[in-house]
Amino acid sequence: MAHTKAQKTVRGNRDSQSKRLGVKVYGSEKVKPGNIIIRQKGTKINPGPGTMLSRDFTILALKQGTVKFYKRRGELFVSVV
Repeated sequence: MAHTKAQKTVRGNRDSQSKRLGVKVYGSEKVKPGNIIIRQKGTKINPGPGTMLSRDFTILALKQGTVKFYKRRGELFVSVV
């Protein structure tokens, strides 16, 4: 029988917490300055006018307005209009 019972958990049997990445504010929704629009690892989506890329690749709104997603030369951008 290949079961392990009544022992401590194995050292590698842990999983990391999910990082809650993804789009937080979708297109045509209103934002205020400082609102997080996207949490991401790397620049999957690039910042456009009215937005800023932080050190951990989070895209933030710099001004009040509505969120707009668009493509330019095959790359995806987000801006605040």
